[in-house]
Amino acid sequence: MTKLIDLHLLLQSIIETSNNNITITDQYGVVLFTNEEHWHLYGIDNMSAIVGKTVYELEEQQILKPSVISFVIQTQRKAQVMQETKTNRFLMTTAYPIFNEDGTLLYVICYTQDQMNILNLHENYDKLQRKLESVQAEMSSLQSKAQITYRSKSFDNVLAILNRVAHTDAAVLMLGESGVGKSMLARYLHDQSNRAKGPFIEVNCSTIPETLFESEMFGYESGSFTGASKNGKMGLIQQAHQGTLFLDEIGEMPLTMQVKMLKVLQEKKFKAIGSQKESNVDFRLVTATNRDLRKMVDEGKFRLDLYYRLNVISVDIPPLRKRPEDITALIHYYLDEMNKKYDTLKKLHPLTFQAFLNYEWPGNTRELANALERLVLTTDSLVIMPNQLPIEIMQELPSSLHLEECESLNLNEAIQAIERKLFEKAQEKATTTYEMAALLGVSQPTVVRKLKKLKREKRGWDISENSSL
Repeated sequence: MTKLIDLHLLLQSIIETSNNNITITDQYGVVLFTNEEHWHLYGIDNMSAIVGKTVYELEEQQILKPSVISFVIQTQRKAQVMQETKTNRFLMTTAYPIFNEDGTLLYVICYTQDQMNILNLHENYDKLQRKLESVQAEMSSLQSKAQITYRSKSFDNVLAILNRVAHTDAAVLMLGESGVGKSMLARYLHDQSNRAKGPFIEVNCSTIPETLFESEMFGYESGSFTGASKNGKMGLIQQAHQGTLFLDEIGEMPLTMQVKMLKVLQEKKFKAIGSQKESNVDFRLVTATNRDLRKMVDEGKFRLDLYYRLNVISVDIPPLRKRPEDITALIHYYLDEMNKKYDTLKKLHPLTFQAFLNYEWPGNTRELANALERLVLTTDSLVIMPNQLPIEIMQELPSSLHLEECESLNLNEAIQAIERKLFEKAQEKATTTYEMAALLGVSQPTVVRKLKKLKREKRGWDISENSSL
């Protein structure tokens, strides 16, 4: 008997302290156990009005409208109903029958959920989701800004144009050699625009086979052609709805697609392959090319009407060789990024740095970043020496630094001899060790240390305490 009393007390305690709204009845619908939270949903505070009553009585009193437990007793199976209470709440109630070994119904357990609470949770979730998307868009914008590293006036002018037109929907055509950063700038333009929270869809026109171009751009309905997905496919144009569509290498777009693309830009509508219905679409178009589109128009390889549509705002991005002041900034930026990425502390020897500055970088920023990543990964020493450079970069060491005088020396001695000449050349151009450091691409303490060493080897160096030369 004591054990039964203990179990009764334990069960009652579990139900009363539960966060769930629980009621247990016997096979006749008499309420045996429940908790106050359950009946607060029905506007009842007095538990004595519930315990010991049957669900049929509660139905007659319009407290339960209807009773899910009475339905379970009748059908002998789980049931779920929506109830409306006197307090104008909508409750989802679910009840489960409990049988003994011979299949006789013993109890019914009922759980109740306040739909308003669920709706509030959904609403709060949606608000948090929207806030998260806003923060992510802001972070993406800040990240894209942080990745634009430059010092040149010419590149500053490019960003000034993009900032002026960012909040419009004007089509932007970016012109420039491969690797100058057209994709990065297209993303930057999107992040500064009113469409920043929308999608940014990037398409490289040179990588899509002509036979697949239409299906990739416009999508298709189920069963439109042999090999098509049975569920159909959303096209890239539709994916860019309310965002930005960036078509890189636009000069590679087939002429047949140029006609259809022009129609989309004029009418803001498109039709998927196999569909009879036109769909509206709204996107901002940004395009880029390293080709002379005007010349292609004259040659009949690019449509004149599409060219005029694309060329509303034209942005000419200068190659890296025409903005040498950006090379130093990019070297520092990418070397720092690669060191973080691969957990290293690699540095460039002054001669290596000078070779980087002298090289013309036909592949522009992309080639520079790839060269630094390759050197960080393939060199064992912490200081990347000139002899570890690719031959095309190594041969760009200053022409004034001749090695004839070093023919009888080993490699390290030859490098030291060239290093002395570099420091001598930097000393001629600079008035302080800080200026020398900027010219040589090293820190000011390194310059002071090297000069002291060279002073011991060759008299005539003058290093004052105020870092002036």
